[in-house]
Amino acid sequence: MSDPEGDVKPKSPFSTYMAEGEQLYNKREYLKAVESYSTALTLQPDDKNCLVARSKCYLKLGETENALRDAEASLKQDKEFFKGLFQKAEALYTMGDFEFALVFYHRGHKLRPELQEFRLGIQKAQEAIENSVGSPSSVKLENKGDLSFFHQGEEVKKRLPASIQKKPNQKTSKKEQTTKKEQTAKQLLGELYDDKEYLEKLLKDEDLVKGKTRSGARLQDLILNCITYLDTRTEFWHQQRPIYARERNRKLMQQKWNQCRQNLPSDPAQFVLKSLEDIDAALTRGNAEGSLKKARDVMKTVQGWSEETAPNKNDVLGSLHSCLGNALMDLGDMDKALEHHRKALDLATQYKLPDAKSRALDNIGRVYARIGKFTQAIEVWEEKIPLVRGGLEKTWLFHEIGRCYLELKQHAKARDYGADSLAAADEIADEKWQLNASVLVAQSELKLGNFKSSVAHFEKALDRAEALRDHSAKEAVQKVSSFSSGAFSVLFKE
Repeated sequence: MSDPEGDVKPKSPFSTYMAEGEQLYNKREYLKAVESYSTALTLQPDDKNCLVARSKCYLKLGETENALRDAEASLKQDKEFFKGLFQKAEALYTMGDFEFALVFYHRGHKLRPELQEFRLGIQKAQEAIENSVGSPSSVKLENKGDLSFFHQGEEVKKRLPASIQKKPNQKTSKKEQTTKKEQTAKQLLGELYDDKEYLEKLLKDEDLVKGKTRSGARLQDLILNCITYLDTRTEFWHQQRPIYARERNRKLMQQKWNQCRQNLPSDPAQFVLKSLEDIDAALTRGNAEGSLKKARDVMKTVQGWSEETAPNKNDVLGSLHSCLGNALMDLGDMDKALEHHRKALDLATQYKLPDAKSRALDNIGRVYARIGKFTQAIEVWEEKIPLVRGGLEKTWLFHEIGRCYLELKQHAKARDYGADSLAAADEIADEKWQLNASVLVAQSELKLGNFKSSVAHFEKALDRAEALRDHSAKEAVQKVSSFSSGAFSVLFKE
């Protein structure tokens, strides 16, 4: 007899469903990704990385309560799990609980101050709070203890004609309130307001709302959930940036742009630095389109400058081409990304800018590696080696070149670059890169048939994974190393 349908257990291992969920998430198929992660959690219910991954999907789907629930579940065993803290903060922020979100952004920042995500989270939460209640700096208090202002207000009221004096219990009519509310919602929701109106009309169709979907869900419930979601978005966007503030900001930005056309910035260097920070911040938040637009706007401005105004104009243009390339790469447009990174390389080579050249070669290699052109990636990255500055950049570069050789099945070269990466990581005592490099060497030695060396490096990797409390890395290393150990024991059991 076969088991009942509800008792059928997953046929694949946990790691398979995790990988499947990640792939679906990257394809923006969030509902399917939730299903994969949920299946994975039936195998390992307390896996915190899987809970965080599913929380991200729920957030993309607008299911904020589920997103928060998963984020909190990921923190049950380890209150200092920084990914769980960040995801809980993101969920709270999306729900409009900016104050609580700020608390968890701060907790994460205290634990991992080097991560930019927490710094950006603190910044956006603070801005949202100020936009909701006003900035404390905008309130000026007098220390004279003079309450005459309030008395003056009463005197002014007394001098007003009786016909326009508002009685204390006099209220704006419900019709006026509704009209204003609808106008606000229309401005905030934009194109989505038409959808909201359409859904509200559907609710009036009694025959329609009694129907059900193929999955058995009531249409009335679905429509109400959609309207509730849009109402929630209205309040959320209102708190994030009130309409009057956005309109004011647009006017100020327009004024600044007009001034920029007529006059150059008083401090071009400050303008460029601030712009590059904004471009990078947008990309870090996952807003690749916003980053791309900002970079294009700044590019137009800088191109209009003379060499006298900006002596390092070509260096700045190179940086902007890099920003454009990175944003396009995140958007999946690899051809255009490569085009911009090559322009950055041409500028760096022409004007003898070594740091800019190193950056451009780095980015070009990343594009090639992303699209599977490992030979080209190796050529570009090996050209970058003499330009490397600092141990962290060195260990990363050697590791990436080694990974490409591993993909090309040139295992000896992969092992040698892995060893170089490990030596560079040891110099700067970076445990994360010691772990990565150890795994690369172990995998290469395994492919070369050097089982004893492979096992030794896998053991080092396990020790570092435990020291870092990286359970997902530990599990991955254990699975591969168990195979290596088995092969080694069979080969040498006599």
